[in-house]
Amino acid sequence: MSNILIIKLGSLGDIVQISGVIRDIRENHNNNKIFILTTFPYVELLSKCPHIDGVLIDKRLPRWNLVYLVKLKKLLDKFNFSKVYDLQNSSRTSFYRKFLLNRPTWNSSEIVAKKNEKKNNSNNEGVLERFNQQLIYSNIKTKYTLKPDFSWAAVSIDKIVNQYFGKKFILLFPFCSPQLSHKKWPFYNNLIKILKTKHPSYEIVIAPSGDEMEEAKKIDATIITKNNNPLNIMELAGLIIKASYVIGNDTGPAHMAAHLGQKGTVLFGYHTTAKKVSIETEKFKAITVEDLNLLKAEEVYTEVKNKIN
Repeated sequence: MSNILIIKLGSLGDIVQISGVIRDIRENHNNNKIFILTTFPYVELLSKCPHIDGVLIDKRLPRWNLVYLVKLKKLLDKFNFSKVYDLQNSSRTSFYRKFLLNRPTWNSSEIVAKKNEKKNNSNNEGVLERFNQQLIYSNIKTKYTLKPDFSWAAVSIDKIVNQYFGKKFILLFPFCSPQLSHKKWPFYNNLIKILKTKHPSYEIVIAPSGDEMEEAKKIDATIITKNNNPLNIMELAGLIIKASYVIGNDTGPAHMAAHLGQKGTVLFGYHTTAKKVSIETEKFKAITVEDLNLLKAEEVYTEVKNKIN
């Protein structure tokens, strides 16, 4: 038995997307121990993943912090990894390959691109298709990579929801990171007004993170929290599963909804395409415009009204 390492350092949407990749690696390495190197916000979540045997933490301190790098190298050396699946595919993990790990077999999209000499074309493919090619290069039989299933992450939140209401609800994700404000659609309150008028039997719900609590007060929707604290990722997954419909910006929760098999709509501006981030499914679709500031609430409602039931 040998040890296998998967590297994925974030963000939330990225962690959601690799659910199928991890399962394919697991099924092709049943006789090995599989560990994942990730960052602190995802330790609890990934510790729950049934396809992983252990979680290692990378603090992602600056690479000039030699004391930290030595400690990280010692941690990795303890496991004597025979193979690494680099799902981060960054300059940082390329650095780790050269200096921190004891020359295990390394699988990354960079290596696959050099092998196939199609790097420019591969950059136009969806992220899940790139992961699929990355695994195939290592002779991994892929069954789940292209169709991630994040349901392993969800926990029941019936007790939480029942404190607020007892009817069906539409779940909105109107927030985004401050540094990614170009992903944010500004007309959620306008849409909420339409939804409340046209669908009075539905509650309109939001579930803000800690940093979004103040902004959430400006949204005309029921704010779901647990003991006045934000839901954790597993509880948020449980909330998404219970929703009748999900509408959101291109952020981690939207990727969660897509790969939890939910019905919903995600709003895209110029920043990227739904194809590149592999977010669309049979039930979860994108509205894409050049400028989100010009997308009217009435247009969004026209797209979703017949899908809400």
